[in-house]
Amino acid sequence: MSKELDGKIAVITGAASGIGLATTKALAAAGATVVMVDRNKGALDKLVGEIPGRTIAQVTDLLDPESCAAMVPEIIEKAGHIDILYCNAGTYIGGDLVDTDAATIDRMLNLNVNAVIKNVHAVLPHMIERGTGDIVVTSSLAGHAAIKHEPVYSASKWAMTCFTQTTRRQVNKHGIRVSQVSPGPVISALLDDWPKEQLQAAKDAGALIEPSEVADAVMFILTRPRNVTIHDVMVLPTNVDA
Repeated sequence: MSKELDGKIAVITGAASGIGLATTKALAAAGATVVMVDRNKGALDKLVGEIPGRTIAQVTDLLDPESCAAMVPEIIEKAGHIDILYCNAGTYIGGDLVDTDAATIDRMLNLNVNAVIKNVHAVLPHMIERGTGDIVVTSSLAGHAAIKHEPVYSASKWAMTCFTQTTRRQVNKHGIRVSQVSPGPVISALLDDWPKEQLQAAKDAGALIEPSEVADAVMFILTRPRNVTIHDVMVLPTNVDA
């Protein structure tokens, strides 16, 4: 039986856990060869042997400039080409701005913003030459709303919303689609610094979603006919406003 992504080469950053891992499984099940990008070599080696379908490990530290710059060329050498780039890796800072520090802010902005822009910049010449490609970025509900307890994180995701909207208008003439998925709170390691009582209350209220539910939205984006571009899919827990 033909699968929706047969023959496609997909690259997913932050692929060893959370949304990235769930999306890896979904794309591999749909027939894609998935290049799993993460800095955690041990986790990648284990997962590549466990996930049904074809997966390739790519150990990259997106916060290291040399490692980040080498990512796309190394993947093309391994896989031949790139059809899909899903920039998913990210981190989170919550709480009052005065309670964080400059190094933590730099790390988050470098991963959530700079690495994404550099990865897209690196893959575009390859996709333009081929005349086709899909780029998806993980944004957030926080990229659409000024959430008062997430000033740094919200700022990074607002930046991604702007980046995807503007880049799409530059490259769609080359057959390249640029989209984003904007989840609400997801049960993942990104919420590890939430106060325990806040996290438990959100779980009890049904105000969190599973990574697989975000992966479903990414699959929807990628499987539309080529004449259709999905700008953004917001995936929210039904009780997020409770």
